[in-house]
Amino acid sequence: MSRSTKEPTILEALFPILFLVILLAVNINIFATDGLSGSNQIVLLLAAAVAGLIAVFRLGFSWATIQDGMINSISAAMSSILILLLIGSLAGTWMLSGIVPAMIYYGLQVLNPTIFLLAACVVSAIVSVATGSSWTTVATVGVALLGIGKALGFEDGIIGGAIISGAYFGDKMSPLSDTTNLAPAMAGTDLFTHIRHMTITTFPTMFITLVIFGSIGFFRGAEGSVGQVSEISEVILERFNISGWLFVVPLLVLVLIMKKAPAIPTLLAGALLGGIWAIVFQPEIIQSLAWNPEDSFAVNSFQVVMTSLYGNTTIVTSNDIVNELLITGGMFGMLNTVWLIICAMVFGGIMEVSGMLRILAEAVMRKVTSVGSLIAATAGTGVFFNLTTSDQYLAILVPGRMYADIYKKKGLKGENLSRTLEDSATVTSVLVPWNTCGATQASVLGVATLTYAPYCFFNIISPFMTILFGYLKIGINYYSTSEVRAIEEEKVL
Repeated sequence: MSRSTKEPTILEALFPILFLVILLAVNINIFATDGLSGSNQIVLLLAAAVAGLIAVFRLGFSWATIQDGMINSISAAMSSILILLLIGSLAGTWMLSGIVPAMIYYGLQVLNPTIFLLAACVVSAIVSVATGSSWTTVATVGVALLGIGKALGFEDGIIGGAIISGAYFGDKMSPLSDTTNLAPAMAGTDLFTHIRHMTITTFPTMFITLVIFGSIGFFRGAEGSVGQVSEISEVILERFNISGWLFVVPLLVLVLIMKKAPAIPTLLAGALLGGIWAIVFQPEIIQSLAWNPEDSFAVNSFQVVMTSLYGNTTIVTSNDIVNELLITGGMFGMLNTVWLIICAMVFGGIMEVSGMLRILAEAVMRKVTSVGSLIAATAGTGVFFNLTTSDQYLAILVPGRMYADIYKKKGLKGENLSRTLEDSATVTSVLVPWNTCGATQASVLGVATLTYAPYCFFNIISPFMTILFGYLKIGINYYSTSEVRAIEEEKVL
């Protein structure tokens, strides 16, 4: 027999979210940046339990339906989880092989405190546009830039903000990016029209971001000295065999991504090649990390490389700053983030399958009266879904489906919607500690989300820029009279 269900009320839909926000605030106040170790995950599960109780006992949903919603939600995140685990392995072998230390070494030779933040943002943007992946950019070039910035005396948070600002500029503007392809698909426009339309809001936002980072570097500089940079460079040279051949692996990975090779096999290849490069170029380090140095080099190589793929690897030098840079956790280091993603998707799955997210979004739509308020509502919905579903793809998919017809009815072309989705959902996901993007970048960089978030100027300014342009009606594309007529005829057919 079919089981009848009820529509949730606004209060019922809001209650799990209010519960989540309040408990997270308490949790962050008590555990601070250590929340990723487990307390944030428990909070999400408790909020999911509250949503589940409402869905079953108030709305009449069966447990089977709720469970299916959770499983489908987790399934949607599985590719992200696999990528995250492989990024952990890649970070481990790239550190062991000397690839990341080489990036740090050469970076120290050309960068100085005055231009570093601006350069870090620009380099991250270029790599992200070329690869179409903010995650890959942060996990490779970003990790190296973090090491360089630390050596120059900058705080973790502001370095992370510069890296992420650049990486998410590329994530928005690259035709290779999954979100850049997803947004126009949801909004009913084509890829290159979408990219051209995004330049209207994205370029001014990036310009402001670069001015801010350039000003910080010019007026404040950093505490690092020339002597300290020289000492760090010497220590890296003493511990590693630095060679230009080390860059073959990252270049190969970048080429594969630019050729649209699938992310999972590409990252796996990068991690395994990093292990091979470690054996070839860093045999002394492998021997120093071996459990039993008396064993053969083949046995020690297998043990050390395998450990770097899955577990903690620490390379000790005579310099404390360098020691902080030479610690990786492999796949194991990503498990807390994987745990967080699963818990977040459980909460998002229950909220979506029970209709609570839809009810809240519809309530917002009833307040729309103008083009500006429609764009503001779209941007707000994108941010809201990043906060509640903990997944940037849902934050693009659901509002995209919800608002597409409304934009058409108001005579607005699809590129207006797709641009707004990117200006809000894509870029703000990394600012939320329990979102898959925020949790991932925090783990990859080793910098807590709330530590780098205040310095992600590009990500913070973007939604305000798109709302401002909406109210000022700058860069808004309308359907012509003939196009409106064609749409109406298509509906009739």
